[in-house]
Amino acid sequence: MTAIPPINTLLTSSLSGPVADIRARITTVSEEAVTGRYADLVATLDGRIDKALLAEKAVQDIDTDRSQLNLRATRLEITQNSLSRIQDSIGDLSTGIIVAVGTGDENSIRFSSQQAAGSLEDIFNALGSRHGERFLFAGDATATTPFSDPEALISDVRAIANSAIDAADLEAQLDTYFNDPAGTFQTAIYSGTASASDPDAVTGIDPALINVISALSVLAVADPTNAPPVLNISSEGLSNAANDLRSGLTDLTNLRAERGIVQAQISQSLEALDAEEAVLTTAFNNLTARDQFEAATELQNLQNTLEASFLLTNRLSTLSLVNFLR
Repeated sequence: MTAIPPINTLLTSSLSGPVADIRARITTVSEEAVTGRYADLVATLDGRIDKALLAEKAVQDIDTDRSQLNLRATRLEITQNSLSRIQDSIGDLSTGIIVAVGTGDENSIRFSSQQAAGSLEDIFNALGSRHGERFLFAGDATATTPFSDPEALISDVRAIANSAIDAADLEAQLDTYFNDPAGTFQTAIYSGTASASDPDAVTGIDPALINVISALSVLAVADPTNAPPVLNISSEGLSNAANDLRSGLTDLTNLRAERGIVQAQISQSLEALDAEEAVLTTAFNNLTARDQFEAATELQNLQNTLEASFLLTNRLSTLSLVNFLR
């Protein structure tokens, strides 16, 4: 004969299911009260879940796009700072050397020559700028420092100037040295690549930079103390170098302006993403948001119900059949 469980056990067991449901609901509502969003969107939204998921996916895509734009903006900012350092390093050197050549002032030419050598070192350092571990002026050779020190460059240019028979020959040799892809500057002095897969990047052999570096290297060997004959105080070669430096600075300003336009476009794109995100977030919240005050109220009621269930269960556990039949 099968034994009949005590009446208190039967009654307590009958309450276990509802109590478990209350506990599960408390967990869900607690989460909703904290996050302000329904925990089970599928059950809550029913046929509208596809709209919520599309809005959520669009917001996630905006986050990805924003990250990419911010990365570009950061690299461009570092690039602009480096180009600004180059311009600041050169300062009014071109004007000073032109005046010195016009007046035949050896001391001023000597000082300008020393300044040019110093500017070359500053430029090579500035072109070694990095974003994280990525060298920004090395083209696709992002793990390689694009330039070392300018001593080898200055030595090469001095040798070219010593061998040049006149200003025209000097210009021709310098053009081959700096601008020919097979020339020494692009194969031995510059350690990066000629191209960059990043469309915003500026390589160390950008024409604007080459023009500035070429002119400065000539001026660096024009110290009247030991200048090659083609670069004597009244020479056409020295005047050409001064004018080339001025032209190079103009090209450098134009290069910065081009990158500035890209920066402005990125800024506008970020603003557009912010506006789009605001609209999508509002739409998503309208579909999925849970009133936190309402959730807190429900949570309190559930906790009260659970406490009452515990109290009832405790009383039932001491109930006998005799007491139950009374």
